[in-house]
Amino acid sequence: MKQLKEKEIIELIEILKKYYPDATCSLNFKTPFELVVSVMLSAQCTDERVNKTTPALFKKCPTPEAFEKIELDELEKIIHPCGFYKNKARNLKLCANQIVNNFNSVVPNTMEDLITLAGIGRKSANVILLEVFGIANGIAVDTHAKRISNRIGLSSATMPEKIEQDLLSIIPKKYLKDVNHLFVYHGRNTCMARNPKCQDCPVSHLCEYFSKNNL
Repeated sequence: MKQLKEKEIIELIEILKKYYPDATCSLNFKTPFELVVSVMLSAQCTDERVNKTTPALFKKCPTPEAFEKIELDELEKIIHPCGFYKNKARNLKLCANQIVNNFNSVVPNTMEDLITLAGIGRKSANVILLEVFGIANGIAVDTHAKRISNRIGLSSATMPEKIEQDLLSIIPKKYLKDVNHLFVYHGRNTCMARNPKCQDCPVSHLCEYFSKNNL
């Protein structure tokens, strides 16, 4: 795997920033806890579907305390469109209980505390830290970040945790806040899993996948 130099990585990010000037979090939320819920529901589900489901959910359950009180079967019915609803409903109620009892009903603002919550792993915690608290110490390696990192040649790893560490070792810290959104937008619009639009890609000249397939 050809390793990009730091100036090339900066060039890559700057190009994507210009190409996707509106790249932001696509989950709708008004409070830190609403984002926690939305992130959990987004597992194996599109953000669009989550955003269609959460208005009714948050009207019914606006606080962690309300999630504690709602009957499990009622919660399952509301979030059913997001898939894996039984497991997600259990985690939502347990997570709400943990936030109420362990953190005085306040969503914690550290990686160490967030990953103690049911249904919240490192990827989700990175999203919450960035979107709610403006803390960008890590990178949420979702399916888009994994695919793009592997194709461009930023990491040859397959495990999200290892990919994140590879990215953190080569991307300047000031750009970490941009990477998550840019990779999601690039993955959705250009570097798709099937039939990527390599000929239209603004960073193809830096991409190992493009170089190997267009000799």
